Amino acid sequence: MSHEVLVHVDKVSKSFTGAAGDELRVLDDVSLQLRAGEIVALLGRSGSGKSTLLRTIAGLISPTRGTVRYRGQELVGANPGTAMVFQTFALMPWLTVQDNVELGLAARGVPPAQRRERALNAIDLIGLDGFESAYPKELSGGMRQRVGFARALVLEPDLLLMDEPFSALDVLTAENLRTELMSLWQREDFPTKAICVVTHNIEEAVLLADRVVVLGANPGHIRAEVPVDLARPRDRKSAAFAGLVDRLYDLLTGREPGAVEPEPTEATPVARPLPAASVGGLAGLVEIVHAKGGRADLPEIAADLTFEIDDLLPLVDAATMLDFLLVEGGDLAVTPTGKEFTTADIQRSKQVFAEQARHRAPLVRTICNALGASGRGSLRAGFFLDLLRRGFAVEDAQRQLDIAIDWGRYAELFDYDTDTDRITVDPAADIQPSVAP
Repeated sequence: MSHEVLVHVDKVSKSFTGAAGDELRVLDDVSLQLRAGEIVALLGRSGSGKSTLLRTIAGLISPTRGTVRYRGQELVGANPGTAMVFQTFALMPWLTVQDNVELGLAARGVPPAQRRERALNAIDLIGLDGFESAYPKELSGGMRQRVGFARALVLEPDLLLMDEPFSALDVLTAENLRTELMSLWQREDFPTKAICVVTHNIEEAVLLADRVVVLGANPGHIRAEVPVDLARPRDRKSAAFAGLVDRLYDLLTGREPGAVEPEPTEATPVARPLPAASVGGLAGLVEIVHAKGGRADLPEIAADLTFEIDDLLPLVDAATMLDFLLVEGGDLAVTPTGKEFTTADIQRSKQVFAEQARHRAPLVRTICNALGASGRGSLRAGFFLDLLRRGFAVEDAQRQLDIAIDWGRYAELFDYDTDTDRITVDPAADIQPSVAP
């Protein structure tokens, strides 16, 4: 098997300009080689820059610093050796399956007869023969994604790039497509030399990859590279598979060696963003762990609930931020505060949540302090958005504020009026606005 280096990412950093004109760094000093004959998974959580890195490899985004080289040549535009499969299918709805598959060939100036032959071969390879004249609206999600695969493979790229290609599909369809992709990969006539897939799904990474690159977040950087030395097809129930899943879980949830993460009671809203978790969601997780005797294995919880581990990670982050749970290896343990939160009556439970959120959720604490410092105990939401945009992209800033409002409302710390776009101290909260002289 060839191990020729196809793409070399060398000390790449990428920054975007924020709304306030400041630098938002998405990638920081990333170095990576992608070689012929291997499948590489880029595994990371939100904020780790996985998709940005993939687009940098494709030449769709230029690095702020560092270089990307394809077969030794530095990229100055689109990478000629890659083709991409997107999460959202990205098909042209007014074109038939065959026309969609031919798009890239037409852009490269391939003659019509040759285009047609190659497109039909790709459609047959991916299992869509008979649907050449169908339109995307006539196809299921799985079939539309097959068109996306055919459109990429017809270009016969050295490197196939896939950006969470199965995440928009139902569980069974995604599993079927993953299995078929692995079958195609092992065929002699598979028209590509390597695959790089972005995923946030730990099991998917172990199922697909020969090597998993684990990315840390804010900004994105490489935490570890983990080889997957398992024969295909891979058995999810094997001890070796479970061991790799646990190792990757530890890498995603544990602190990085030498990293100093600020405690929630002292961190700024940018240094410790609020996890994307509802109060009900994190409360449910604490209840489940408590019901299991106060300690539980997260992969087992995920399996019991038929969720991916990754789906539960924001809930874990929220519960640990509020000191309701502790993460110890692959296990979750309920803290004394968490036990009180989950066993108390509804009013006391809300009080416990309010106390923890006000002191341990940085953005909630910032809002409470700002409201207390205001003359009327009321401020426009835009004030907080402007502050957040100095550390987050616009959409992420809004998402952070939405989470904080959800937590603050439940805790009866503050409320939000959509008509006036104002956040106001809840009358029941122990937050006394300062009185202007």
